[in-house]
Amino acid sequence: MNVSRIALAGGVAASTVLLLAGTASAHVSVQPEGEAAKGGYAVINFKVPNERDNASTTKLEVSFPTDHPLASVMPQPVPGWDIEVTTSKLAKPLQMHGKTINEAVSKVTWTGGKIEPGRFQQFPLSVGQLPEDADQLVFKAVQTYSNKEVVRWIEEQKEGAEEPDTPAPVLKLTAASGDAHGATAAAGSDSSDSSGSSDSSGKSGETTTASSASSQDNTARVLGIVGIVVGAGGVAFGVLAGRRRTTT
Repeated sequence: MNVSRIALAGGVAASTVLLLAGTASAHVSVQPEGEAAKGGYAVINFKVPNERDNASTTKLEVSFPTDHPLASVMPQPVPGWDIEVTTSKLAKPLQMHGKTINEAVSKVTWTGGKIEPGRFQQFPLSVGQLPEDADQLVFKAVQTYSNKEVVRWIEEQKEGAEEPDTPAPVLKLTAASGDAHGATAAAGSDSSDSSGSSDSSGKSGETTTASSASSQDNTARVLGIVGIVVGAGGVAFGVLAGRRRTTT
């Protein structure tokens, strides 16, 4: 009877830890394919999990940072989804590859598809030119469900504070490299004009040699959870072994 209670307690503890970890990481996030180097181009993915068990995600809106506008944004088609790219006039025009850019993408919207409960979807974009004077870009995402519920992933992380309930997706930028700048120059020869849209040249700056900071954080969380679960199992085993020695 006591052994059964110990085993049950260990199982409940492990399940609780894993459940909390899943809840904490289930939010809209953005990661690069490879790395996003300052001054270069990158392919980034917005990962959208469905957090509801009684509704599907039917719309995603991503607003782009206004302090570091991106003139070149090219969505990759996602089966079943319609994509709308919105551009806005810039208060301060950008200079890119010898051209003056008066407009930049301010929002990308995906509609018409469905992310069912227990599923997630990635929405890829080729973006550039990434700023050279910033360490990260903060996007604001709005997720709409089939039951009309709207979740606004717009809260920015404050230094030293706990993660907010609905954090905004953050793209970490890596140090500029010779390759990144070379790719930028090559991409610029085929870049679009001031319309704010882009062609396939935006992909030339992508690399696949490093993982993002977000992936490292998630890995650390998983390792921590595994350690807790293994520790709980060890305690249960020790108690069981002690009781067996006592009974013998």
